[in-house]
Amino acid sequence: MVALILKAAALPSGATIAGKWLHAFTVGTVGTMTLAVMSRAALGHSGRPLAAPWPMPLAYLAISGAAIARVFGPPLSPDGYDQVIAGAGCLWITAFAIYLWIYAPILLLPRHDGKLG
Repeated sequence: MVALILKAAALPSGATIAGKWLHAFTVGTVGTMTLAVMSRAALGHSGRPLAAPWPMPLAYLAISGAAIARVFGPPLSPDGYDQVIAGAGCLWITAFAIYLWIYAPILLLPRHDGKLG
């Protein structure tokens, strides 16, 4: 939603922040949906209940934080551009590291319900 609002603002105004709509879309929307689909599919295909394990909300917050930092950080701190981008990247990596930490055992061990597949 934020990405589309920024895109709409970019068209008539050419505002600098509005040009960040693509980062809001890719980092925020695509990143969150990728994480969500991977989480849901891993649980479903491993025969586990479709309830996210407790650390996964932290991963979703990290993805959202990465998107916010990537879009709004550089205009708010132009002198700290490199640090803002590195921080956004660290949040992105943290989100997927949490996924790996939680879901690697789920995906590597036999199905929870004992069925094949």
